[in-house]
Amino acid sequence: MTDSIHRRKQEHIELSLSDEALGRNITNGFDRYRFKHNALPEIDFNQIDLATSFFHHLLPTPPFLISSMTGGAALAESINQNLAIAAEERGWIFALGSTRVMLESDKYRSSFQVRRFAPTIPIIANIGAVQLNYGIEIKEVKQILEWTEADALVLHLNSIQEIIQQGGDVNFSYLLPKIERLVKNLPVPVGGVKEVGFGIDEDVAKRLIDVGIAFVDVAGAGGTSWSQIEKLRSNEPIKKQAAEAFASWGNPTAECLFNISEKLPNQKLMASGGIRNGLDAAKALALGASHVGFARSVLKEVIKSPEALMEWMQTRELELKIAMFGIGVENISELKATDRLQILS
Repeated sequence: MTDSIHRRKQEHIELSLSDEALGRNITNGFDRYRFKHNALPEIDFNQIDLATSFFHHLLPTPPFLISSMTGGAALAESINQNLAIAAEERGWIFALGSTRVMLESDKYRSSFQVRRFAPTIPIIANIGAVQLNYGIEIKEVKQILEWTEADALVLHLNSIQEIIQQGGDVNFSYLLPKIERLVKNLPVPVGGVKEVGFGIDEDVAKRLIDVGIAFVDVAGAGGTSWSQIEKLRSNEPIKKQAAEAFASWGNPTAECLFNISEKLPNQKLMASGGIRNGLDAAKALALGASHVGFARSVLKEVIKSPEALMEWMQTRELELKIAMFGIGVENISELKATDRLQILS
């Protein structure tokens, strides 16, 4: 069982880099929006402040995070170390990939233990919510938090992926009360939930927030499609054929943000799912996100070198600042309050 998990994680890394892993005929939704340019911003570009906070962490750096991707495989150890080094250097939040395998074996446990490479930034641990129906208890989650020295936990929702995945865990019944119980008993002061690329809508977000979830990562459609990744992994012809019908499945990231912010104003939201650049990030923040996550594009850069990743991160930060300068806002609070984001007819 453990060896199969390690093999799956290794395949996930390799397949995530393929264009075949992308959803088809669906976008992240940000192309429906544009900022109204301000030709006279009346601010000094060099004074633009990207500082933000993550609960009790005050971050003098941009509201960006490296989204959950990988762990539990030999290649993942060096990847996660380099991700942690880059995140520490740039001040980004670092969200780990699914940590379930830490409970199965100590073989690749160290691939998630990156605190020594990132002593000051927030680290988010991660486990599939469905595992609460497959024997994972509060004590095991606390053990993961201890091993990873994480500041927060995110529970990922991946129902479509699990259906296509060979041997996937598909019992998603009665999870909400288990999530509520877990959140109330965690030693860290936050609990979050994220999708894996199909999006969380406003109704699901409300149900999660009502049971104590402190932040929601919408992780919408427009980037990596995990139904397509599992299709590429599968040797079951029926599942491979069925997965094709879901290549364009999901709620676009921008749509998720807009609808949740309309129904649940002032809630802490994270935006991931097909975020391409700092301009997409600026739009996400203006639509209600508090932080913006990048995944597949980060993985492509870190495979090259840590230096390539840090240059890529600097570029995303610069793009965000240019967008802010273009509409005349000096800080993230002003960006979130702007009325210069327009929806295209």
